Amino acid sequence: MWGIIPAAGIGSRIQPLAFSKELLPVGSRLEDGVERPRAVSEHLIERMIAAGVDKLCFVIAPGKSDIVNYYGSRIGSAQITYVVQAEPAGLCDAIFCACPCIAPGEQVVVGLPDTIWFPRSGLALLPDHALSFLLFPVEHPEFFDAVVTDGAGMVQEIQVKQPDARSHWVWGAFRMPGHVLHELHALWQEPGRGDEYVGTLVNAWLARGGRAHGVCAGETYVDVGTMHGWREAVALLGARPAEAPVLVPFRALQQTSLTHAAARRSDQIPAQGAGGASRIGAD
Repeated sequence: MWGIIPAAGIGSRIQPLAFSKELLPVGSRLEDGVERPRAVSEHLIERMIAAGVDKLCFVIAPGKSDIVNYYGSRIGSAQITYVVQAEPAGLCDAIFCACPCIAPGEQVVVGLPDTIWFPRSGLALLPDHALSFLLFPVEHPEFFDAVVTDGAGMVQEIQVKQPDARSHWVWGAFRMPGHVLHELHALWQEPGRGDEYVGTLVNAWLARGGRAHGVCAGETYVDVGTMHGWREAVALLGARPAEAPVLVPFRALQQTSLTHAAARRSDQIPAQGAGGASRIGAD
């Protein structure tokens, strides 16, 4: 199963930063008994892998090589591929940059790497036979994409940042078969479309007979793209114990390896006597 992670945005709402917003420290993990920070995107990756993802596709902008340096080619059981979104043309464009990697018969999940949400098992609750959205209750749906469903949980409409949204359930991640991804891509490529938002594209797809499920299984959803959201996420995770290193990114593994190597070298340095002469053999 593929996990698409759109990470090409500049993070204008939380700038200035000296690094990509997807690497913003939020929460922590324990390494050899030492508490260390986690990048916000690690939380999404953890949830994707828990749902069965074994291939990750990061969609990055030119110049965001710090993400490549941080994650390398693998995390946990998942291999990582990187594709470049040439221009900041919206979320739909970013997601569809991954299309050449994904066959119609494969499964796909999509999540936003600057969000923190619970439960961790949420993606595993989505059906695999159709487009399905993991929905979360929020107080201000007008800031998100509110999803209107019927009594059977079928999506009727996605209201994109609509002031008078008819639902307080918003999508935080979604899943679909690969062929649905390619159908949406084909629709998006039609003259006059090129949608920026997933919601408007899905609405057009539904109008043509497409079907999508909304699963109201989300508990808590925080957008870490603003300072207010970052503080909220830090407080949310701070109320929970530091996590064991189930998934450790390449950069953290590299740093641990270098630290252990330095410790071994220091153990091998002979003790020095007066005048700096080695004491080995001095007796």
